[in-house]
Amino acid sequence: MYVPNAQVPDALNALNVRITPVAWVVRTKGEPYTYSTAIQEQLRQASGLPVSEIRSMEEVVSRSISRQRFNVLLMTVFGASALLLAAIGIYGLMAYSVAQRTREIGIRMALGASRLNVFRTAGRGVAVPVPAGLAVGIGLSIPLARSLRLLLFDVPSLDLTVYALVLLSLLAAVALAVCGPALRATQTDPVTALRSE
Repeated sequence: MYVPNAQVPDALNALNVRITPVAWVVRTKGEPYTYSTAIQEQLRQASGLPVSEIRSMEEVVSRSISRQRFNVLLMTVFGASALLLAAIGIYGLMAYSVAQRTREIGIRMALGASRLNVFRTAGRGVAVPVPAGLAVGIGLSIPLARSLRLLLFDVPSLDLTVYALVLLSLLAAVALAVCGPALRATQTDPVTALRSE
């Protein structure tokens, strides 16, 4: 049942406002805050109550989803940190793997292998583990992304752009990890590489 505010006694109105505040929604054709003073005066005359907490609908919507936005920001920071740690870990592991093969690279170069051949040999060691690791990571991330759907606001759970960026950044870390030590290994003197332990 709709009861006009003017028919409710002032004391009861004041009590209602304390318990459950009355919210007025006013549609304007222009900027809402330009009409704020006139609207407040009209509402005060109609209800006899003071008007407070004037907000635009954009502010209301923004406040209502602020927690979800914070959660998304937090998840983005944690995801970027995890991606950075994964890239550093992959870089370290691959660089160590190639550096361990310095003696083998020295032997190959002493036997007349070209620098390109040595470079390919160094990169071949990561040809199996890296794609396998990326495949397992993608395979596990798809079901986990679907389970996080409730935490995402207006974002698809399977965003191909994000997957592509993650794959490219991890592949770039692998390429840097292999290229740096492999280039250093091809530039070392074979005799020095053979003497190293």
